[in-house]
Amino acid sequence: MELAVEFYFLVASVLLILSIVAGKTGYRFGVPALLLFLLIGILAGSDGLGIEFNSPKQAQLVGVVALNIILFSGGMDTRFSEIKPVLWQGIILSTFGVLLTAFITGSFIYWLTNHLFTAITFSFLESMLLGSIMSSTDSASVFSILRSKKLAIKHNLRPLLELESGSNDPIAYLLMIIFIQLLQSSDISSGEVVAFFFRQFIIGAICGYILSKMVIFIINRIRLDYEGLYSVLLLSFLFFLYSFTSILGGNGYLAVYIGGLFIGNQRFVHKKSSLKFFDGLTWLFQIIMFLTLGLLVNPHELLPIAGAGILIGLFMIVISRPISVFILLSPFRKINFKSKLFVSWVGLRGAVPIIFATYPLMSGIPQARMMFNIVFFITILSLVLQGSTIPFVARLLKLSMPSKDKPKLKEFDIDLPEDIKSAISEITVTEEMLQKGRKLMDITLPDQTLAVMIKRNDHFFVPRGNTKLEIGDTVLLIADNDEIMKETFKKLGVDKEF
Repeated sequence: MELAVEFYFLVASVLLILSIVAGKTGYRFGVPALLLFLLIGILAGSDGLGIEFNSPKQAQLVGVVALNIILFSGGMDTRFSEIKPVLWQGIILSTFGVLLTAFITGSFIYWLTNHLFTAITFSFLESMLLGSIMSSTDSASVFSILRSKKLAIKHNLRPLLELESGSNDPIAYLLMIIFIQLLQSSDISSGEVVAFFFRQFIIGAICGYILSKMVIFIINRIRLDYEGLYSVLLLSFLFFLYSFTSILGGNGYLAVYIGGLFIGNQRFVHKKSSLKFFDGLTWLFQIIMFLTLGLLVNPHELLPIAGAGILIGLFMIVISRPISVFILLSPFRKINFKSKLFVSWVGLRGAVPIIFATYPLMSGIPQARMMFNIVFFITILSLVLQGSTIPFVARLLKLSMPSKDKPKLKEFDIDLPEDIKSAISEITVTEEMLQKGRKLMDITLPDQTLAVMIKRNDHFFVPRGNTKLEIGDTVLLIADNDEIMKETFKKLGVDKEF
């Protein structure tokens, strides 16, 4: 009996709802939401509830779409002003850091599987391929954990880690493709490998920069009838950028991240709504991606490689990642020992290595399934050990700071563009505020603060000086800057942080 399409929609919606609820619950206990998404996919798979999914090709397609959205959105959310002080450190970690980590890890895998775990034996090229697949930090995991936990970290470490994780996937992808080609054909010369590497990197960077300028030009001059279409236009550009760059022989992932970075730092119409659109879309595809990858794995296949997976994973966490970080950041004296330790610890592996592990499967590489299972096991290990302890490690190293997030508006769905430096907030009228009179003009407000709107019950209106206030009214305030808003709170006796 063929199942109706409604049944598949029902299953998909239930898995999405469970993932969101589990993610909210896990956040309270310090468990990374992405790990829970992955585990829900595993529990729903063939060894759990029995959902059969065994298509690396479809999983790879989902992963490519999700990774493009995550990289583009991550680029749009990154401010030049934040990454400028750590730009060179981030570039070095995202390029040479990946190369060094891949080489050290690959060499360990080759020694381990040829001397200690003889049941699993990888050749040197296979070991280097596996090391390359796992060489980059995962942008989805780093963005999700650092931003969802609202970590405020000293010494510009958060923008450094986000810059590294957002820009190092292309290098890992290049390494992986090179070793797959070397395994498939021994006739490839070193000159061809170098030419391939630079062609992918240069074309990807140029396309990302030029096409991002083009899309800003178009968006600011086109006149669309509906605001939502601007977000759709940006999404269309994202996939055009990836595919066009790839067809030209460049690295599409690099182009997408650079494109998002330049677009996010430019002014364009309906920017706020576009950022919110991509924020929601990113979370949706992170969930879909981790659920899909969880469905793809067969947990019983992880047991035979558990020993090797634990050793390789711990080696990457304790040795290869720290060695790469300490060597490459040693010229930068402003980054102290504790900061390097923290950067080493936030070397999260996540969905990206698993997606990359589907490429050897699709290419028919011997022992590709073994590689996939090892990568999957190490991803779980990394999310459990590193992902769940990042706030603790930041406090242990005395690198964490109190969060400075401003209170969000609850009654007014209003947001100011980033280039407007005014401060916006809301207060609830109390009896103490009305001691000098019940009119708005009787309330002492600084000259640089305006009461622009009032909500009374379910009614919104613009106040005047003679407007009578009632206890429980919600007043929307706009001030020239944050300091003026803090002064306003103080004068009104409002016990509220800003």
